[in-house]
Amino acid sequence: MTNIRPIAKSDLSALKEVLHTIELFPPSMLEEMAADFFNNPQSADIWFAAFEGDKAISIGYCGPEKLTNGTFNLFAIGVRKDIQGQGIGTQMMQYIENRLRQDGQRILIVETSSGAEFQLTRQFYEKLGYAKEAVIRDFWDEGDDKVVFWKKL
Repeated sequence: MTNIRPIAKSDLSALKEVLHTIELFPPSMLEEMAADFFNNPQSADIWFAAFEGDKAISIGYCGPEKLTNGTFNLFAIGVRKDIQGQGIGTQMMQYIENRLRQDGQRILIVETSSGAEFQLTRQFYEKLGYAKEAVIRDFWDEGDDKVVFWKKL
């Protein structure tokens, strides 16, 4: 049974292991990236993870877009490489969408790359009802566009 919940400091080493299996961001950056979530009671950041028993299998990070009313951006989401394609990503997305709805938020933005290696990622968001809202040419690098997806919560 998959359990999805906010992360705890005690989860960090297990979540670094998840990050080692995917190319989301370097595991060494996790503690610094999540510091505000742990240390600032006013933080609107949401760090969450999926667990099978006590084993971390997925990580997600979402936060508010500055100067907006109820718009959040999913900055990172990833599932351990050896168990991708089993519905865990969909469960993670349902978790964060439901959480944001319950908190009265309006919109969730997701950004990804136009690269061929992200084709399945783009299809994943479209399957979940996200609309391709914008393409920013050459954003990540020459020939690597940023693709922005949008969903009303």
